[in-house]
Amino acid sequence: MVEELLKIFDESGNHIGESPRSEVHKKGLWHETFHCWLLSIVDNQASIYFQIRSHQKKDYPNLFDITAAGHLLSTETVQDGLREVKEELGIEVKMEDVIPLGTIKNSIILDTIIDRELSHVFLLKSEKPFTDFHLQKEEVSGIVKADFNQFYQFAHGLKDTVEVVGFQMTETDEKIPIQKSVDKNQFVSHESNYLLDVVELIKNHIHSE
Repeated sequence: MVEELLKIFDESGNHIGESPRSEVHKKGLWHETFHCWLLSIVDNQASIYFQIRSHQKKDYPNLFDITAAGHLLSTETVQDGLREVKEELGIEVKMEDVIPLGTIKNSIILDTIIDRELSHVFLLKSEKPFTDFHLQKEEVSGIVKADFNQFYQFAHGLKDTVEVVGFQMTETDEKIPIQKSVDKNQFVSHESNYLLDVVELIKNHIHSE
C-alpha cells in the first residue's frame, strides 16, 4: 500500500516540500489539515457538535474531537477537505455552505506522535439541529453535542467538565444514547490556544447575527 504524501511547511507557513504521513508525524513537520465544526442555533440556543473517534483509529481512539476533520494530501486543495464532512458524517456540504474561520496553528505532542498542523478551520451553521448522520464506522463511532456557552467556559478553563448528549454506535450498528459530563481527558488534546481561537471565532459569528 502506497503511503499518503502530505505537503510540508516551515513554521511561517511556507511550502517546503512533501513527505509521507508517518514521517510527518514522527519528525513533527508542519502540514495542512481541514477542520469543520458544526453549530446549530435553535431558539437562540447554540449547540456545538463533536465526533467520537472510532476505537479502530491509530491516533486518539475513542476520544471526543472536532466534528469532522482530516489531513489534506499533497494533491489536494482546501476545498477538497469538504470530503471529510461527507465521508465521516454523511452530510453533503458545498464551499458556499461553510464559513471560513482562518488558518490556525495546532500542535499535539505525545510520546507516540508529534502532530504539528496548519489547520484550515470552517464553521457549518444551521438553524435546525443536525440529526441525519451516516457515520463512517472506521473513523467515527458517535456524535454528541454540547451547549456552546458551556463549552466556551470549558475551553477557557472556567469549567472542569461539559455536559454532552448524543449517541454512539456499537459493533453491531446499534445506536446507544449518551448523556454525561466529560472532562478534558476525554477530548483529543488539541493545543489550548487552538481551542481558544476557535471558540472566540465561533462566538463572534453567533453574536454578529
